[in-house]
Amino acid sequence: MSAEQWTLVTDDAGLRRASDLIASGEGPFGVDTERASGFTYSNRAYLVQVFRRGSGTFLFDPVGITDFTPLAAALTGEEWVLHSADQDLPSLAEIGLAPERLFDTELGSRLLGLDRVGLGSVTAELLGIELAKAHSASDWSTRPLPEPWLEYAALDVALLPDLRDAVAERLRDAGKSEFAAQEFEAVRVRLPKPKAAEPWRKLTGGNRMKSPRQLAMTRELWTARDELAQQRDVAPGRLIPDASIVAAVTANPRSAGELASLKTFKGRASRSELERWWRAILRGKTTEDLPGPKQREPGTIPSHRGWAQRHPEAAERLTELRAVVTAEAERQHMPPENLISPALVRELAWAPPSDPSPEGIANRLAELGARPWQLALVAPILSVVFVE
Repeated sequence: MSAEQWTLVTDDAGLRRASDLIASGEGPFGVDTERASGFTYSNRAYLVQVFRRGSGTFLFDPVGITDFTPLAAALTGEEWVLHSADQDLPSLAEIGLAPERLFDTELGSRLLGLDRVGLGSVTAELLGIELAKAHSASDWSTRPLPEPWLEYAALDVALLPDLRDAVAERLRDAGKSEFAAQEFEAVRVRLPKPKAAEPWRKLTGGNRMKSPRQLAMTRELWTARDELAQQRDVAPGRLIPDASIVAAVTANPRSAGELASLKTFKGRASRSELERWWRAILRGKTTEDLPGPKQREPGTIPSHRGWAQRHPEAAERLTELRAVVTAEAERQHMPPENLISPALVRELAWAPPSDPSPEGIANRLAELGARPWQLALVAPILSVVFVE
């Protein structure tokens, strides 16, 4: 794709002109974003790409644009086509862009049972076009954006409507169009997950911290890192990685100098912000607010990894339910997790419904968020596990 085939939009006036052109096109909108995951703290979009037949390809730079309202108005009346939409929709919503209808080519490919569902793989299989992914993991917060990156971003989005048509045709042939429509709508209206009450407990390797004092030090170091990461808009792990927090807590240093001497305490800010980390450790060493073991969130079930020892009957039910789901997924030529969420299967295994009939199973799964097409396929076969 040459430079003449796409337009970079960097300000509000340019966005208004581009929006008028997009509105005059025809058919669905190909939409994509580029973020700086792993580089920045935020998950904001650093580039928004839109393609429409008859309009062309437009690359919007949110850094210089203050009002996306004209673009939101232009992107109405037709389907949005995204690949792995759940990755892009949150950052688009932050700038006021949300689809009225959605087609997710990645999710559609999963329902078709394609072996590989990345954009490059699906485009190669269905369109016969090879996409270079050289810049997919680049730091898109970089300014100015290099032209090869923009070329890459433009080509990705320009192929989405054609890819949508190819996936839709295969879905029709497989009798899965309605399955896909329900799944796309579920993604479109899905609410963001609530923030964890104690996010520091998700620290990689944090499960090695057992004593209340170790947990307090972990919490204080994680919080200090998170605050600095927010201030600088830098991914926390680029300041000090999780492994450094675990190493510092495990070593239990007696001074800032001892902390600095730890070879396992690494990261770009491990020494430049040494006093910050030492103060956090001191808070953890002296606080009276000592965390206890991680508590299960109200309304949640225990981790299934411990069921075999603690809840053998639930573990046995889970094994049987999984076997049934796997067999049906093979018949439907799709991954088991797309046939029915593993979390819902675990819920059934943990707390069997009082009515084990297909209708009872369907009602329970519907309460948990399963779609009608899933209920029709799995409720009858899951019911057998409970009535045998």
